[in-house]
Amino acid sequence: MPHDRSGTGAMPQHPASEISDAAGIDWPALGRFLRSQGMELALDPAPVRFAGGFGNLNFRVRVDGRDAVLRRPPFGPIPIGGNDMAREHRILSRLWRAFPLAPRSLLLCEDTAVIGAPFQLIEYREGVVVRDTLPAARTGDPTTPDPATGDRLCQIVLEVLAGLHAVDPAAVGLGDFARPEGFLERTAHGWRRRADAVFGDAERPLVAEIHAWLADRLVPDQAPAIIHNDYKLDNIILTPDLARPVALIDWDMGSRGDPLIDLATLVSYWSEPGDPPAMRGLGQMPTAGPGFWSRERVVRDYAERTGRDVSRFRFHRTLAQFKLAVVFRQLHHRHLTGPVDDPRYVGFGPLSVGLLDFARDVMNERYF
Repeated sequence: MPHDRSGTGAMPQHPASEISDAAGIDWPALGRFLRSQGMELALDPAPVRFAGGFGNLNFRVRVDGRDAVLRRPPFGPIPIGGNDMAREHRILSRLWRAFPLAPRSLLLCEDTAVIGAPFQLIEYREGVVVRDTLPAARTGDPTTPDPATGDRLCQIVLEVLAGLHAVDPAAVGLGDFARPEGFLERTAHGWRRRADAVFGDAERPLVAEIHAWLADRLVPDQAPAIIHNDYKLDNIILTPDLARPVALIDWDMGSRGDPLIDLATLVSYWSEPGDPPAMRGLGQMPTAGPGFWSRERVVRDYAERTGRDVSRFRFHRTLAQFKLAVVFRQLHHRHLTGPVDDPRYVGFGPLSVGLLDFARDVMNERYF
């Protein structure tokens, strides 16, 4: 899911950039439930909510004398296929054995009577995330971006992705997870259905055009891997010096399928100089800045690291860009019809239209 751009500045932001608002959770009820599971929740210090993100709610809590993350879906209606705590728990209770960057899920509760929604307790990882800005170069000039940092982050992002896709699902008990057969076709149809539910009459012809292109040019699924399904820079927690990854987080859309969809998702968020306004205004990653690679180089590097065939990547690329447009439209739709009154969501309507236009441009090879 796209992440909140508020609160970002010149320095990288901790995923637990904390705000004191922990309202909406019945903490005594949670404590009683955890006690029934042999776990002890401390309410002093009080739990705090992590800032950032438009999806799941995350709280820093103290359980059995250690920090952990309480994670639950957002309040209000949930988009199809998102915010799936059981799916995330299944992945994170196993994947850490072969992929240490996956934080371990410690507990899943699907009983909505406890705090009003399914929830997890997940291992806490200390570190920072980079969202839409980079720290200044260490030259004494706070206005000068550091190209070396951009280059290093590109390498980290590709190393982590290649490492994830090298994991044998069967070796971590995920050999029967999800349905990789027909993954791309099912994904394309699913996002067409979601698009029809939220876009208006003005956009529906373009939605139909893009989906028809995808249907006509469907490519075979590659050998399945464990996929993150929302892979981007700010889902990687880093050491404070940005030199090493600490964790890969936000797994509620994880699956087993064609790994090129993770690569396509990454580049769908990847803005470049010369992109149209919707991509420049996306504000999710600082990739238009000095030192960051082009989208084309990112794809080439991934192919070199993994040996995967990217000769028909245009299909994955278009599908992921189309998906991103729908995601922002879903967020805008929540603002119009649901419990979200955050004024930032107002701008997601025109942004989603711009991203839909850009998906057509990608489809027609006007942009990589």
